[in-house]
Amino acid sequence: MIARVNNVTITTILIILNFIILVHGASKVPCYFIFGDSLLDNGNNNNLNTEAKANYPPYGIDFPNGPTGRFTNGRNMADILGHFLFLIFRLIYFDSWELLGFDDYIPPFASAIGREILQGVNYASGSAGIRNETGSHLGNRIFLDLQLQNHHNTILRMVDLVGNRVATNAHLNTCLYIVGIGSNDYINNYLVPKRYSTNSLYTPSQYATLLVQQYAQQLKVQH
Repeated sequence: MIARVNNVTITTILIILNFIILVHGASKVPCYFIFGDSLLDNGNNNNLNTEAKANYPPYGIDFPNGPTGRFTNGRNMADILGHFLFLIFRLIYFDSWELLGFDDYIPPFASAIGREILQGVNYASGSAGIRNETGSHLGNRIFLDLQLQNHHNTILRMVDLVGNRVATNAHLNTCLYIVGIGSNDYINNYLVPKRYSTNSLYTPSQYATLLVQQYAQQLKVQH
């Protein structure tokens, strides 16, 4: 986990790589799950009643499909990791660089259907935070606890597709997980005292500790 905490920001990125199975001609990581906020959202907020949307120009002006709900002109960080992240494998006689090799972009939970969920799902939501109330003044959002619940629902759907829980767990244990969340807990919570009470209840240090503790518990649920 990479974490940065100071008086005004907390940015957390988690990459969990449990195991990689090399299969000739196939994706080196069979599935990829994404949790977070607007830095990773790829369309989950499109149909929500919220000001935190990006499904209109100039967002997406450099993306092949135009505006999709990504809060960027083109690909976001999750897209770049999925397509270009390289993994080093120590072979017997030489080092080899292997591309993750996902054939397409991971779908947002809001529109993921059928067997495509076996390749992964993006649960990220603009304005979402570690704390459930974060970003509420902007409208609806899928906070981290709800993203984790959505992942649980995805797993149940995967069990139906795969046939049993044991095989599903074996599949999940080879997947890549990324979480990028926490900045909204400051810019859309702690630093908005007219809307939220956290600024008056906690010192900056206390609030940072509170976020880290809650985040740690959420990661245990995810894993």
